[in-house]
Amino acid sequence: MTIVKWIAILLVTVYLAGLVVLYVRQREMLFPIPPVGRTAPDAAGLPEAEEHVLTTSDGEKVIVWHVPAKPGRPVILFFPGNGDFLAGRIDRFKAITADGTGLIALSYRGYAGSSGAPSEEGLLRDAASAYAFTAARYAAERIVAWGFSLGTGVAVAIASEHPVGKLILEAPYTSTADVAAAAFRFVPVRLLMRDQFRSDERIARVTVPLLVMHGTNDLAISIAFGERLFALAHEPKEFVRFAGGGHENLDAFGAIETARRFIAS
Repeated sequence: MTIVKWIAILLVTVYLAGLVVLYVRQREMLFPIPPVGRTAPDAAGLPEAEEHVLTTSDGEKVIVWHVPAKPGRPVILFFPGNGDFLAGRIDRFKAITADGTGLIALSYRGYAGSSGAPSEEGLLRDAASAYAFTAARYAAERIVAWGFSLGTGVAVAIASEHPVGKLILEAPYTSTADVAAAAFRFVPVRLLMRDQFRSDERIARVTVPLLVMHGTNDLAISIAFGERLFALAHEPKEFVRFAGGGHENLDAFGAIETARRFIAS
């Protein structure tokens, strides 16, 4: 019995130590900042983009890239995923803007030249600054908020609080806590996680047309989370499932064309 007791104590100790590590390092896991510094758009291969530095409500300096929209065309307000940096999305940005559609893409605090350290509150402040920049240049009905992966939570928050024309969610989730709980089944994630991005609670306040795109083979964010969020959303809404699509490769399955059709409808 003594041996069993000590084994149990050891296992509990290891478990609790693991919880401490997860709690302390959770933002490093949720926001894995790529080791990439500030890159000018022309140096990255997007010379048509203008770089702007915005000041957030809490004093941070965040970067946006702006490709001006052609007259009468919409503008995409793009919120990247958690491991993204703008210079790594050049091919996508070129495809989005090829037909004259404008683009305003945000580099979150702590990422690629933007100051500060990421958190849910911080990213939402960054997004509010990017929205204000966009709304000062374009009518609300021309603004299409587009979030990818982690950025879907940011896009839902913006669309729930500010007027936009349409909302596109690519590989979305109900909450980051739900995604983390599925990955760490023996951890009380919902009690420990600080940045939960509760899209499931915000989506009811979104009243504009919604497009959800998700790959059936997405191993990072299961399509089941996208389906649950979609079920909570108001009409008009559309869910496009890309058979065989993963998390990062939906452009190869027609994501840009699907989004363009939705925007034009």
